[in-house]
Amino acid sequence: MEVKKVTVIGAGLMGHGIAQVSAQVAKFEVNLVDVKQEFIDKGMAMIKDSLQRFLKKSVITEDQVKETLERIHPTLNLKEAVADADLIIEAIPENLKLKKDLFSEINQASKPDAIFASNTSSISITELASSTNRPEKFCGMHFFNPPQLMKLVEIVRGAKTSDETVNTLVEVSKKMGKEPIVVKKDCPGFVVNRLHVLSLNEALYLLWEGIADRDDIDKASELGLNWPMGPLRLLDYLGLDTFLAILEVLEKELGPKFRPCPLLRQMVRAGLLGRKTGKGFYDWTQK
Repeated sequence: MEVKKVTVIGAGLMGHGIAQVSAQVAKFEVNLVDVKQEFIDKGMAMIKDSLQRFLKKSVITEDQVKETLERIHPTLNLKEAVADADLIIEAIPENLKLKKDLFSEINQASKPDAIFASNTSSISITELASSTNRPEKFCGMHFFNPPQLMKLVEIVRGAKTSDETVNTLVEVSKKMGKEPIVVKKDCPGFVVNRLHVLSLNEALYLLWEGIADRDDIDKASELGLNWPMGPLRLLDYLGLDTFLAILEVLEKELGPKFRPCPLLRQMVRAGLLGRKTGKGFYDWTQK
């Protein structure tokens, strides 16, 4: 199947970026949908800001900025937006009921051969696909933040996803300038998060057990593993409560190797959640 028209549902942090690369790099016609005009306006403002940054760095031209924006069609009308789309990418909040209700609705409004993709990072693709009558045309398409810059896309196969659907999304990802990998089984955390979560949790254990100090753990990761940011600083950005929730899901689904470090629970109970509360492993109240 050839994809020409893409609909992105959700104009937030991930959705606006997915819409931008779809229009800018792959040159697809893109419908960008959300539930409120203010969300649409904010998403379009972020796209324009990103394009201006590329323009200032001479990555793209004025004409390319104009052409990209002309390919993006913001709208509040979900049914019209999906009616003639070849590929529909969902990028709404990580809420199972919200996502299933959405896919159930667009299942009726979209054309029968349209492919459905979810940008979820944690919810089962197989379960989401069960809310439609086309599980063979349902796949995970997990982008990384920010989608305009991050090269990787995880193409996640559900229990009934067809080879044709997987192959189509691999080609679509390449047209977007991405490097896709195929996750052969639907599992919590997919590939990147399963690897990364274990590393971050192990950094917590190193600190908890007194093996090394905070600064040396972060320095070791930056200089020894070439990470752009140390794990403890990264956890402060992510939010310690968010990370605890991720670990608890993975522990439940995959077993004790994902058991959260006691230090993490202790800090969450103390309200030391990182940047959003002003303090975590670092003090964010100072400049």
